Amino acid sequence: MHSTSTPAAGDLAWDGSPKHRCPPRFLRVAPDSPTRLLRIAQQGRCTACGNRIEWYERTGGHNPVPLHPHELPTAAVPPHQRWHINSGLAHPAGDGSPWCRVRHRALCPATPAPPGNSLLDSLRRSLALNTRRLHDTGRFTPPPRPDPPPTNPPTPDARPVVQLLYLRYLAPGPLEHIPCVAQTRNRHRCPHPILAPDALPGTWTLAPLHPDHNPGHLPLPELWLALYDLTHLPYSEQLRWRAQRCTTHATTPDAADIARTSWEPFNPHTHHQHIQHHLPGPPPPTHSGSR
Repeated sequence: MHSTSTPAAGDLAWDGSPKHRCPPRFLRVAPDSPTRLLRIAQQGRCTACGNRIEWYERTGGHNPVPLHPHELPTAAVPPHQRWHINSGLAHPAGDGSPWCRVRHRALCPATPAPPGNSLLDSLRRSLALNTRRLHDTGRFTPPPRPDPPPTNPPTPDARPVVQLLYLRYLAPGPLEHIPCVAQTRNRHRCPHPILAPDALPGTWTLAPLHPDHNPGHLPLPELWLALYDLTHLPYSEQLRWRAQRCTTHATTPDAADIARTSWEPFNPHTHHQHIQHHLPGPPPPTHSGSR
């Protein structure tokens, strides 16, 4: 009679080794554990796809790394994606054996796929099917998608530099949206902008970034500043811009101000994010409909 502890002949390979031998699970003491109990790799599930992962401590005191729970043939895994376990620690390299471990991120169906690899692509498809199965049975809920970026991101020239009374100011916003600060008869703020179509306009020009330094004809755009120049306008018109009043309230000095002016003295060091080295382009053409 054969011993009951001896595996059957069908469970042995040609060299006598067990066919279905489970790989050893290394035990170690967790560095953050209050006890001295030995532990194995902590199992969990990926929060992005819901598939099983195993957390291993890494060398050098780095954060734990999630690995795929099964070993893969080393020859089918790129060298930079091979991991091996030694004494319960994960090492980002192969150990010369025909089997290795792979980081879960290389197989996670919720992350961008790396360059083509037949084995990794097959495992990724299998994990994607398992994710769908978990989602259909209610055992996994994918995380919410992040909000899409705004369709109209703020442009860097939203606060242009304006030169009036031979001083430079940073505008509170686009020129066509700078509001009047005067108070109306209904005790509300005036809704009209100070850039009126019937008023004298300023001109966009390139000026030296530092007034005391003239770069001459040097073709260096970072030495020049695009600003809205009002110095050629009459003195009264420049005072109207400085007082931040529309053309209607500029002639009614008795109207009180309901808000403070929003001009900021321009400083190239603190307002560098608003500096434009090129003149703004022409506005897009407007197509009028057929009458």
